[in-house]
Amino acid sequence: MDPLRESPQEPVPAHGTRSGSPDSGGAELPWWRRITVPFEVVIASVVVSAMLLLTVLLVYQVGTSARQAIIAASDDSAQHISLLISERVHHIVDPADATLRLLAFDPIASATTLQARLRRLPVFVRLLEQNALLSAVFIGYSDGQFLLMRPLRNTALRARLQAPAEAAFLVQSMARERSAAGLMGLVGRWNYYDAQLRLIDSSVRPGYRYDPRSRPWYSEAADKNTQVLTAPYVFFTTQEVGVTLSQPSEDGRAVIGLDVALTDLGREIGELRLMPRTEIAVVDQDQRVLAYPDMSRVLVREEGDQPSLKLRTLDGLGVPSLQALHSLDMKEGPSRRFVAGGEEWLAKVMSLKSQRWEGLHILMAIPTRELLADVNQNLQRQVWLSLGLIALMLPFGWLAGRRVGRSLSGLATQAQALARFDFRRPTQHHMSRVREVRALGQVMDRMSDTIQEFLHITHHISAESRLDLMLSSVLYELVRATSCTGGAVYLVEAQRAGLLRTARYCEDPEHQSLYPEHLPMVFFINPAEPQDGDQHPDDDQATPQRVLRVQLRTRDGQPLGLLVLRYRADQQQDDVHFRAFVEKLSGTLSVAIETRSLIEGQKKLFDAVIRLLADAIDAKSPYTGGHCERVPQLAESLMQRLCEAEEGPFAHVAMTDAERYEFRLGAWLHDCGKVTSPEHIIDKATKLEALYNRIHEVRMRFEVLWRDAELDYWKQHVSGVDPVRLQRELLQQRDRLQEEFAFVARSNVGGEFMADADIKRLATIGRQVWQRHFDDRLGLSAAELGRLANVPTRPLPANEPLLADRPEHIVPWGARKPPVEVGNPANLWSFDMVLPPQQAHLGELHNLSIQRGTLTAEDRFKINDHIVQTIVMLSGLPFPPHLARVPSIAGSHHEKLDGTGYPRRLKASELTLADRVMTLADIFEALTASDRPYKPPKTLSESLKIMGNMVRERHIDAEVFRFFLRSGVWREYAEKFLPAAQRDAVDVEAILESLSQ
Repeated sequence: MDPLRESPQEPVPAHGTRSGSPDSGGAELPWWRRITVPFEVVIASVVVSAMLLLTVLLVYQVGTSARQAIIAASDDSAQHISLLISERVHHIVDPADATLRLLAFDPIASATTLQARLRRLPVFVRLLEQNALLSAVFIGYSDGQFLLMRPLRNTALRARLQAPAEAAFLVQSMARERSAAGLMGLVGRWNYYDAQLRLIDSSVRPGYRYDPRSRPWYSEAADKNTQVLTAPYVFFTTQEVGVTLSQPSEDGRAVIGLDVALTDLGREIGELRLMPRTEIAVVDQDQRVLAYPDMSRVLVREEGDQPSLKLRTLDGLGVPSLQALHSLDMKEGPSRRFVAGGEEWLAKVMSLKSQRWEGLHILMAIPTRELLADVNQNLQRQVWLSLGLIALMLPFGWLAGRRVGRSLSGLATQAQALARFDFRRPTQHHMSRVREVRALGQVMDRMSDTIQEFLHITHHISAESRLDLMLSSVLYELVRATSCTGGAVYLVEAQRAGLLRTARYCEDPEHQSLYPEHLPMVFFINPAEPQDGDQHPDDDQATPQRVLRVQLRTRDGQPLGLLVLRYRADQQQDDVHFRAFVEKLSGTLSVAIETRSLIEGQKKLFDAVIRLLADAIDAKSPYTGGHCERVPQLAESLMQRLCEAEEGPFAHVAMTDAERYEFRLGAWLHDCGKVTSPEHIIDKATKLEALYNRIHEVRMRFEVLWRDAELDYWKQHVSGVDPVRLQRELLQQRDRLQEEFAFVARSNVGGEFMADADIKRLATIGRQVWQRHFDDRLGLSAAELGRLANVPTRPLPANEPLLADRPEHIVPWGARKPPVEVGNPANLWSFDMVLPPQQAHLGELHNLSIQRGTLTAEDRFKINDHIVQTIVMLSGLPFPPHLARVPSIAGSHHEKLDGTGYPRRLKASELTLADRVMTLADIFEALTASDRPYKPPKTLSESLKIMGNMVRERHIDAEVFRFFLRSGVWREYAEKFLPAAQRDAVDVEAILESLSQ
């Protein structure tokens, strides 16, 4: 509910004129309330009465001299305080300056090893003990090495740094050390020491990576080759306000730095206040507070991924007097009075003189009530003397002021509400007799109503996503804001055949016929010309209605539609300003219509491209056709049922329209990476299948052995060998070849599990030799010749094994090795997959020896790689924020709850409900699909039973699967996509009961 719509408003008369408008003329009020007095008469009466109050000048004259004297003394005191604070700043920084100059000549600046630097720690200890304001002493080297020593002066700091209880110092270093592999590199190390510099603990911090050369204190000092002082800031470790003083070493190969705390400055200025309630603060040129008596108020914690502290600005300090002083934008100069928190203050701004810092100022605010307490006591006596005279004339002035002031006060309150963006009309109005005041009140009411209506229009244009609802809401508010009797919005139909009514609003339902559903294009072409139907028979002839038509066009001038408004001719709308306003508003409305049309068109185009991609993937393979279409439909149906659940574990599940669209895109794009998957692997129905089934080559080799056996038979027959024995051996050899080829052919199908004995038999069969008489390197591609480059050429004729894994069967990865292994710098997507040693292995024995199915490890990786490509492809698209999870939804449906899935081995805690739904939908579709070449189709009962086993193995979410069974989504899917032979009876309760076993 819009709060502006609930504001109290006066009723709108049927003819469109609001009560209290200038046209009403106050005719409803009694005659004595309609009498008005000119504003000048009232002002003259008030001035005459005010003259009697000039007696207060006597009081003012007496107190002026005393006030000026005290204020002058306050200025002198403020100057003195400024000098004291400046001296205190020098007292803080100058010792650190001297210390830093001495360190520039210390041997630690030229030390090249961590051990040599640690021997100079006693020097750092003496410096830290002599100056309690030092938070840390550190040195950075030109090669990126770094050493810092920090005193652990309190328990809170030890706890923050996880230091032992007896630790007195922390030494943080970045130094070159030799790793376990023998390589030199920068290592981050933290050492804890006690007060006698005995090492307590030393640990390597891999996460501690600090390069001093990238820090301003190093770069500025090195570039300028002189001592530099940073602007004040909050130390991250000690949470104190301070500065960093840095200077290059004598040889220029290192930069030494000191952290100096300014916390003591706040306590110092607290003791310099002239009055108990005097407020003093030191600020820099960015209005950040550097010193204040209560330093705990100076720091503010920033929330975020890494909470930190920063200095408050003067506005955030929470001191009203100093905030008011800041808003006055006072410069250095004389004192100035101002009001803050309901009382008067005296302000003074002074520069803080410092050779190193620029832009520091001291702000001082003193309550004048305390400063002028004695003067006020004297003035009180003077006031009592004058009160008698003032009281005589007070009733007259009060009566006149009250008459005018009451109305003006109400108008001022209303104006202040408008300034605070509160456009509601007041519930009660006091009608003043002053003509100008009364007219101003009516204008203010009218302005409040109009602004509120226009805010509603703007809200509907920007907030409503549906075009028809937006136009209806805007038209309703526009008619009410302009006091029209009705209106309509028409949009241009396709091919500009005419205008179609999209929105309509009438105060009188009987006049809705004035806005037909269709209009010819002539209304758009000539909107200013009168048309049939403009004059309604029921219109009062004294106040006839007029029709205003305004064209709606795109930014390039293309027709969009027509805005039609009806209004009475005797109202203010019968003015050129009203027409100009409606025309300008129509431009905003046109942009809103065009924008929504473009967005809707882009969305439809995007959906069509996604559907085109899914259809293209399905069309690549005749066996998996329809997979990319069926899975999204099943996933969306299940997610819809989850959102509709009113009880159970999913009763809280709800999705916005944007989240539903995000899930829908992820579902349709879940296999978009298959555009990179080779069809011969996806459709691999036999083990020797590549771009063709290589069993034909093997059969041809058996044919060669068959012919060789016959030739050998005839050769021995001619030579006089016993023909009976030769015939018997020939028949035995033929039977053996037939049986061996049948065994190889059965192994190639891959329908049964391949036992170890069968694999050994394959190897035995493969060792048979046939003779090759032709060069096996003729007619090869460049890639094939490249794989044979290191294989020696064999002289012809060459004896070849019947089955073999040849070197040319191995296809190495080369430069196209996918970054899917953990630890690969190119793996930007957190993939965690095992990469086969080669891209492809086409060896005949290697493929025929596959124990289950038809895919080698290389083939399976190539198929699994489609989900990798899905994530990579989608991650590269500039999805808007409300679609940011599309790559994750599309790329997580092969993950498992036990963390054994791919490609990222996500655990159950990392998988969202959308991921679990996608996983279930993909598995169910794959099990029930009847178009896979490598498996027969499974019935519903078989598929659901297999999925029950997968639930127990923690591959599928148990609660989602239970809901899937009870909701009946699987049954609706089967009726739509599965043939009758697969739709057998399913015992849902038995499957559910098996899940709890």
